[in-house]
Amino acid sequence: MRSPSGAARRTGGRPDVPAPRLAQGISTTVISGFGIITLLNVRNGVSGGLLLGLCVAAVLVLYGVQFTVAAPGARDWSPRRRGFALVALTLLTYVPMFWFGVAWGSMAGPLGGSILLLLPARLAWPGYGIVVLSLLGWSAADHVSALETGYFTVSTALTGLVIFGLTRLTDLVREVHAARAEMARMAVTQERLRFARDLHDLLGYSLSTITLKSELIHRLIPANPDRACEEVAGVLGVSRQALADVRLVASGYREMSLESEAASVADVMAAADVRVDMDIACGRLHPVVDTVLATALREGVTNILRHSKVQSCTIRAVTEGERVRLTLLNDGVTARRGPMAADASGSGLGNLRTRLGGIDGCLSVSTDEDGWFRLVAEAPVRPVTADGSAVRATGAAAA
Repeated sequence: MRSPSGAARRTGGRPDVPAPRLAQGISTTVISGFGIITLLNVRNGVSGGLLLGLCVAAVLVLYGVQFTVAAPGARDWSPRRRGFALVALTLLTYVPMFWFGVAWGSMAGPLGGSILLLLPARLAWPGYGIVVLSLLGWSAADHVSALETGYFTVSTALTGLVIFGLTRLTDLVREVHAARAEMARMAVTQERLRFARDLHDLLGYSLSTITLKSELIHRLIPANPDRACEEVAGVLGVSRQALADVRLVASGYREMSLESEAASVADVMAAADVRVDMDIACGRLHPVVDTVLATALREGVTNILRHSKVQSCTIRAVTEGERVRLTLLNDGVTARRGPMAADASGSGLGNLRTRLGGIDGCLSVSTDEDGWFRLVAEAPVRPVTADGSAVRATGAAAA
């Protein structure tokens, strides 16, 4: 983000003018300039007080309508309103020409530009051509000199194109500016989602572990004070790790190891008197895959401790070809049977589906008839994004 002082230095001490306002100002200035030139042409080409007054009034009203057509919301007008505007411009352009028998430079330019702005392209460009040719035809019929005929025709064509081009450019600048603001809002929203997801995945496990160990310490203090002291040290370690995780989340970058997480899980399960059959045989993994699978293991264990009366748990991680599969299986579940959507059990499993989907992975969860819960997370050995490009090792933070 540019600093205010930097922006002021580049503009000689003045703040930058917002692009839409600058573009609108330029467009308004140019159209006003065309209006002034047209009034000067009227003053030089029309004689007589009443006729001059009527022609000046026609020009002023014509450019007033033109400013309305060039306004930001005119492209959203209804067909009826567009038709009224074009009819008004047509009358203001051709009534002086055919009724009073007078013409002036670029008199039909605003009408040509408005046709290009308000009609679909298949009708706009033929209509614009008819407007330009009408000046040529009128000049020939009225025996206007070749020099004036060329002036009327070229000035009308150029005025229409300039009005159309500047108005469309102003619209595009406004749309780009709005798109940039929307992208900034989306980036903030994505960062908030990432922050909330990481806090849930990291602190949910840590707080569950602290709660579990604290309950164990409460039971051990009367019967086994020495073991209770050991568990207190474990709680302190988990607390310090939770604090470090929060700092990593705030910095936007973190990497986790599936093997390290598995060792932590084994310790937590032992404290909860849960039998664990663990086999992590997937070798060294890509940092992004390692982080996502470690997160899946952490979330799976958090769900086991929170939502089941677990007594036995099996954890497997194997590499099969170009895929890595992590499987968690535990008993003591009283939830519904059969397959479930990945987000059916709360935001944690939904977060995992999002993380795995971001690297071309997948997640499935189900409960069988005997009350065993199964979570299977698969990821490619070499992760890719949704568009098929490879994920860099530093992308773990965004996983």
